[in-house]
Amino acid sequence: MYLIAGLGNPEKKYDGTRHNAGFAAADRLSERLGISLSERKFNAVFGKGSFQGEQVLLLKPLTYMNRSGEAVRAAADYYRIPPEQVIVLYDDINFPCGRLRVRPQGSAGGHNGIKSIIAQLGTENFPRVRIGVGGLSKREDLVSHVLGHFSREDAAVMERAYDAAAEAACCIVTEGCEKAMNRFNGLDAAAEA
Repeated sequence: MYLIAGLGNPEKKYDGTRHNAGFAAADRLSERLGISLSERKFNAVFGKGSFQGEQVLLLKPLTYMNRSGEAVRAAADYYRIPPEQVIVLYDDINFPCGRLRVRPQGSAGGHNGIKSIIAQLGTENFPRVRIGVGGLSKREDLVSHVLGHFSREDAAVMERAYDAAAEAACCIVTEGCEKAMNRFNGLDAAAEA
């Protein structure tokens, strides 16, 4: 079984913000795989289904970003899912809007949700799909930026990025992280318009 976790903040006011790119990609994956995120447990909403013969647990933590690891670990422990089969979808300010980066492991890179997951799982060895949300302007602080909304133009780019991130997660499940890296690293949804 694979656990695919999209990271974000649960309140309605955070819908459409940069920090909720992982939630948006998880919602896209929910539609694509026909997995309803209607169950509540582990301090998360989740659903179970399958994709090309693989069991998938799709999860959105309700713990707020800084404590995402608590929900991810609780679900992984309950279903006995090893870290190598925990795929995390999340926002990254180090890439332009719509740019994807798939990695099989790595540090948190300053992302509090990933820090929490690393601390809870006790390892950096889990695949992730980083979704570029654009960097800070000189006049912006980090919190305002990640909790801010996209411009209309960037929002259109992000819609394509969420589809691509969902596809990248599916590729990891069926073909492995290396194939997903080859196909999706550097993919730029802004250029796909």
